[in-house]
Amino acid sequence: MSYGKKQVLKSIDLSFEKGKVYGIVGENGAGKTTLFRCMAGLEKYDGNIISQHGPLKERLGLLLTEPYFFEKLTGKEYIQLLMNARNKAIEDIEGRNVFDLPLGQYASNYSTGMKKKLALTAILLQDNDCFILDEPFNGVDIQSNIIITEIIKKLKALEKTVIISSHIFSTLAETCDEIHLLQKGTMTKKVFIDDFKTLETEMKTFSIGTKIDKLMLD
Repeated sequence: MSYGKKQVLKSIDLSFEKGKVYGIVGENGAGKTTLFRCMAGLEKYDGNIISQHGPLKERLGLLLTEPYFFEKLTGKEYIQLLMNARNKAIEDIEGRNVFDLPLGQYASNYSTGMKKKLALTAILLQDNDCFILDEPFNGVDIQSNIIITEIIKKLKALEKTVIISSHIFSTLAETCDEIHLLQKGTMTKKVFIDDFKTLETEMKTFSIGTKIDKLMLD
């Protein structure tokens, strides 16, 4: 996948199973969000995405790092809009408001964390088979992060496929079956639960290097 002459993703070959949670990690600019947008059909790319559910985008719940909301649309109307997009009926939206969001207020006026929680609620209520959560824990309060972690575990128990990117490694270690390392548009490593700690140490060493020493702190 390329932007102009710059190739962002190179020879990505991944397979995901139902009932498993996958982490995608990498530095900013490694291509994580671009990969997710390709999987969701939001970007043009060379290659194939094969899903047992048919066109993946029709059974996929995508949580972007910064969800977009139309102006003058309340939280409740936003959820209803996403349900209508999948021809799904829903009753008692207020009763399924797990994050206690002010659904009667305009979503565009929500805080960053509230927007993320609203977008997550909407894709969950769509009853998707696959979920891509791009930085779901960023900008969200601690209590909600605990709820999101338990939601991911519940999705796994329901045999859903969940793919997460996060810079908070501890949340990945608590939920993921596998973690894939994306570097400069290429998947360079796949690790399983027993090696998560080793990967975290390697990433810290690579990212930090001697940068702190440059501050010459005494």
